[in-house]
Amino acid sequence: MQFQEEQDYNKRFDASLWKKLLKYAKPFHKHLILVCLLMIFSAYLDVQIPLLTREAIDVYIQNHTLEGFGFFVIRYTLVVLAQVACIFSFCFISGKVEVGMTHRIRKIGFLRLQELSFSFYDKTPVGYLIARMTSDTQRIGDTIGWGLIDLMWGAGYVVMSAFTMLTLDWKLGLAVLSVIPVIAVVAMYFQKKILKSYREVRKTNSKITGAFNEGIMGAKTTKTLVREEANNEEFVELTHNMKRNSIRAALNSSLLFPIVMSLGSIAIAFTLWQGGAKVFSVNAALTVGTLTAFVNYASNIFEPIVSIVRTFADMQNSQAAGERVITMLETEPEIKDSEAVQKEFGSNLNPDRSNWPELIGDIEFENVSFQYSGGEKVLKNFSLKVKAGETIALVGETGSGKSTIVNLICRFYEPTEGRILIDGTDYKERSQLWLQSHLGYVLQQPHLFSGTIRDNIRYGRLDASNEEIEKVARMVDAEEFIQKFEKGYDTDVGEGGNRLSTGQKQLVSFARALIANPAIFVLDEATSSVDTETEQKIQKAIETSLEGRTSFIIAHRLSTIRSADRILVIQHGEVTESGSHKELIQKRGYYYNLYANQFSEEREQALLGKATL
Repeated sequence: MQFQEEQDYNKRFDASLWKKLLKYAKPFHKHLILVCLLMIFSAYLDVQIPLLTREAIDVYIQNHTLEGFGFFVIRYTLVVLAQVACIFSFCFISGKVEVGMTHRIRKIGFLRLQELSFSFYDKTPVGYLIARMTSDTQRIGDTIGWGLIDLMWGAGYVVMSAFTMLTLDWKLGLAVLSVIPVIAVVAMYFQKKILKSYREVRKTNSKITGAFNEGIMGAKTTKTLVREEANNEEFVELTHNMKRNSIRAALNSSLLFPIVMSLGSIAIAFTLWQGGAKVFSVNAALTVGTLTAFVNYASNIFEPIVSIVRTFADMQNSQAAGERVITMLETEPEIKDSEAVQKEFGSNLNPDRSNWPELIGDIEFENVSFQYSGGEKVLKNFSLKVKAGETIALVGETGSGKSTIVNLICRFYEPTEGRILIDGTDYKERSQLWLQSHLGYVLQQPHLFSGTIRDNIRYGRLDASNEEIEKVARMVDAEEFIQKFEKGYDTDVGEGGNRLSTGQKQLVSFARALIANPAIFVLDEATSSVDTETEQKIQKAIETSLEGRTSFIIAHRLSTIRSADRILVIQHGEVTESGSHKELIQKRGYYYNLYANQFSEEREQALLGKATL
């Protein structure tokens, strides 16, 4: 398994990126403002605790009196209750912001993935998309929802604590605060190393997600190629890299806090030394309560500093996740309806079907050329006229351009040169959804969704009745095998349809395409991976259901296209032969040789089959 390297994100703090991300938190702006106010108020309450302790010592303990102590207890209790209320409130609100923002980004991201063109999926690994929609999105929500708390509380507490210490004793306050720059430098140094390690962890995590996806989707191929040992070695290497970088990050984290605590202890020792000297001086320049408050501030002020540095590091760490998510969300589909078309016919997600014209099925290629991104031209000045209701078969070698032609007709891709007309109008002047709503497409490898057989047929037209579903099943001769199941049409097909055979899946997908009553029907080698009996059923369905529809059949087995109105031989993106089956046989060209060879092979196989009986 080979994995594409992810882009490295080593930019410094990017305010413009966070501005974009905060747009997705727009519904929660009031919540974020409220959280910030709560955290500043919480920091204020935290600063009051040492002052209340100072008052308790200097007023009540030192003077051995309880006069007014009841009012002091009430004030202290109110401060503690206010702290509890703040903590509960910001936990509730921040959790709401985190979950809500994560949900919103995933919702928007999923819609964007529905809009993106085939070309995007051609070059983007599934594992990376899963990582972006799960762990990366979760990290963004976590950083904005909870990182803001640490930042506002830490900044508020440091500023208010510093101001209070300088007010109580500016010389002792400056001595304590002098340690802050040293701690900030140490914290930044270690956070930079931690950040580097976690970047590697995140990159490796995307590769591991991709490995899981490939391993699950390609399980049968792995077994047939006996790739278990090689796959396991590659996966072990990935997990080893993740383990190594995770340990490195954990080690740096474990070193940071003891160093910070040691520096903090030095500050506390200095406070006790100098403050104690002032307390026991002749004029008692400092009270015991004030010294106690200083010790409390000196003990507590370093944690929020580390918290601030860690939050900025986390934001930079999350910035990489944010850049990946924003890149995906801002990726524009290569095939997109113009503003004029969207205004008249609506968008893919909000169509205005009332303006949709009827699709008759006349199709014309006008000097169409096409090349995939960075590749050679697949089609060169290709021209073709197809009348409504005509059945066109495409024959040729692999890579000759057959699938490209039908993908262009379906507007999964667009011509790089020339144009395609549907009913005499350039199809770019019509909605994509208008065209694709009139398509029936049956792939070589059918894909079924999790659910019942009935559900899968109904996906072709969601308002289809049970009677209509059963009718199309009979048309494609699928009802025979469906009724053999205990639950019939309500049989669960399993993930990807794995509880059905390939032939059974193909018949269900054929019924699904047919129930939409499409004006244009495409069969992309739909019979190449099924048995002879199923092929005969599909052939029968083709003959009975394609009448009156413009149809394109890409065929590997030429026996399925003998009744086509026209057969086109495609070589190197050009039509080299065209005509009916009978006409092409008479020409004795490429098609004749291909048909003769295939007929001979099928006859030999039939004779061998009889000989073994």
